[in-house]
Amino acid sequence: MNVIIVLIIISVLVAGGFLAAFLWAVRSGQYDDTYSPSVRMLFEDKKAKSDKSNSKD
Repeated sequence: MNVIIVLIIISVLVAGGFLAAFLWAVRSGQYDDTYSPSVRMLFEDKKAKSDKSNSKD
C-alpha cells in the first residue's frame, strides 16, 4: 500500500512539473506565431493527385 502512495505522489509531482513547463512556455511566448497568418494567403493549396485524365493505360 505504501508503494502506491509513493507512486501517486511521484506522478503528481511529474504532472505538476509538466504543467509548470507548459505555463512557462505559454507565458514566454513560445506558442505565438505572428508570421504564418500574414503569409498564408501567398501559398497555393496543394492539389489532390486524383486527376485520372492523365493516366496511362
